[in-house]
Amino acid sequence: MAAPENRRVHVVDGARTPFLRAKTGLGPFTGSDLAVAAARPLVARQPFEATAFDEVIVGAAMPSADEANIGRVVSLRVGCGEKVPAWTVMRNCASGLQAIDTAYLNILAGRSSLVLAGGTDAMSHAPLLYGPVMVNWLAQWYAAKSFGQKAALATRFRLSQLAPVIAILRGLTDPVVKLSMGSTAEIVAKRFGITRPMMDAYAVESHRRLAFAQDNGYLKEIEPLYDGDGTVYAADDGLRRDSSVEKLAKLKPVFDKTYGNVTAGNSSQITDGAAMLVIASEDVVREYNLKPLGTIVDSHWGALDPAEMGLGPVHAITPLLQRNHLKLEDMDAIEINEAFAAQVLGCVEAFADPAYMKEHFGGSVGQVDRAKLNVDGGAIALGHPIGASGARVVLHALKVLERTGGKRAVASLCIGGGQGGAMLLERA
Repeated sequence: MAAPENRRVHVVDGARTPFLRAKTGLGPFTGSDLAVAAARPLVARQPFEATAFDEVIVGAAMPSADEANIGRVVSLRVGCGEKVPAWTVMRNCASGLQAIDTAYLNILAGRSSLVLAGGTDAMSHAPLLYGPVMVNWLAQWYAAKSFGQKAALATRFRLSQLAPVIAILRGLTDPVVKLSMGSTAEIVAKRFGITRPMMDAYAVESHRRLAFAQDNGYLKEIEPLYDGDGTVYAADDGLRRDSSVEKLAKLKPVFDKTYGNVTAGNSSQITDGAAMLVIASEDVVREYNLKPLGTIVDSHWGALDPAEMGLGPVHAITPLLQRNHLKLEDMDAIEINEAFAAQVLGCVEAFADPAYMKEHFGGSVGQVDRAKLNVDGGAIALGHPIGASGARVVLHALKVLERTGGKRAVASLCIGGGQGGAMLLERA
């Protein structure tokens, strides 16, 4: 729902960490480390204390067992104090967007006036789990009361029981349609005729745009990270400056090894990162004489067949624009999270397909201008820490408007399980 004029909700400021590609072993930072590293400098430059927040909301898809309700952990570590309530939200890839949207709605309803919201995930810290056979065997082992009972159980133990369940792979598989997220991208690609060369060319362009943005100082929202050894992480490290269609063409399909076209090179990277934003009411902006980045105009959540989840942005953006009597041509910046090249290109094609738009929405909202889409690259080049990406696309859309002098932007993501989320933004 759109805010009335006297209850406008503003994005005052925001920051994110560099997005660090998962390599071998655990990354140097936990999910709360990342969120705190983004939030501390962000809060420190505000004219109010951290204790002034009404609440802290953090999106996270896979917080570790050591950081249950990671929102509260982050709040306390940032210095918001014991009296500021904090909580965690989860909507798969749009968890960070859900956190911002919840802050927006709570301010709109008058329940809050000043909120710290965003998202984080350290995907390299996703756990390895035991399978059900091993779990049941361990339960019996710990329940055994005699040497004889344990000896009998020992004879039933098999080394195969130690084979781990990789939580991140299980989490990126839809339990209803039994498809991995990459397989759903293959389905979208086939529906709209997205070829392997088209996917690889899009991926190369994502890397090229990110390289250009880094070289020209466009990613000013990034706050550097420092590990315990004093190593500085200042930039997104998933960038491949030497990426080319020829190199990507050598990669084998991951999800459909016989007929597929989705590869590691034209998919988003497994990444650690966080993004945090200060969200405030009109009254708070006036009270502290704040200079917001922009205003949240409206938001929308859509849903569709989980097997085509990559088209979620179309199902979120279209009703959002229709409700606000706008077209895609009215947007000066468009951020659609790059889960897969096939998924983003599928969204572009769906918007341009009169039959698809008529069937699902009753009509068109225009076509995507590729020159306005993910102008500084996206998750294929910089990575997709699941809980953080929704906050990143909102923050960066506003940064693009600030840099270019544009007026309106839309930020959107597809969501595992067959959903899409979108937020309509205006420059302050």
